[in-house]
Amino acid sequence: MHELAVCQDIISQVQQIALDNQAQSVHSIQLEIGPLSGVESPLLKAAFPIASAGTLAENAELIISEMPVKVRCNICNEESEVASNNLVCKQCGTWQTQLISGDEMLLKRIELDT
Repeated sequence: MHELAVCQDIISQVQQIALDNQAQSVHSIQLEIGPLSGVESPLLKAAFPIASAGTLAENAELIISEMPVKVRCNICNEESEVASNNLVCKQCGTWQTQLISGDEMLLKRIELDT
């Protein structure tokens, strides 16, 4: 379960941001996770209480939003939102595409209590 290590890294970043801003605690943490990121949202949520214990984020709400998978076609240059297991261009149907989103995990927003 590498989600625990991922969650610990997120908490470390959040903790530093909270300290830099003289926060008393962290109210919420908002993440965006793509289906091709290799991170499972339910496992990340399960690891969150363990990773946040004893930190300023201990009582924070973890909010996870799923990001869409998007590709850009190398033939017609169109961008398409596609299924994670079907990276073909929706415009012309070619498989010659480049992934432009859906494989990342972003720390989107942190709400601090000051």
